[in-house]
Amino acid sequence: MYQIDCPHCGPRAQSEFTFDRPVEAIVPPDAAAADALQALYTRTNPMGVDDEVWRHTYGCRAWLVLTRDRVSHAIDAVRALGPEALS
Repeated sequence: MYQIDCPHCGPRAQSEFTFDRPVEAIVPPDAAAADALQALYTRTNPMGVDDEVWRHTYGCRAWLVLTRDRVSHAIDAVRALGPEALS
């Protein structure tokens, strides 16, 4: 188990959080059906650093973006989810 530094609550155990999806799998509501299917079901699963959406389920319930290494699980950054976090 590792710790995630919630921007609202401070460092907390990973067990308080729930993984949702990689940021690349977020589909805008106005996306074409083919583009939505591509984003949701044919993503790559690379080794290395990636941005992921997590929720602080058993804490402040905020949505967060974690920059995490998929191999070592090292977390480089945690930021609150909003339009600015996805750019």
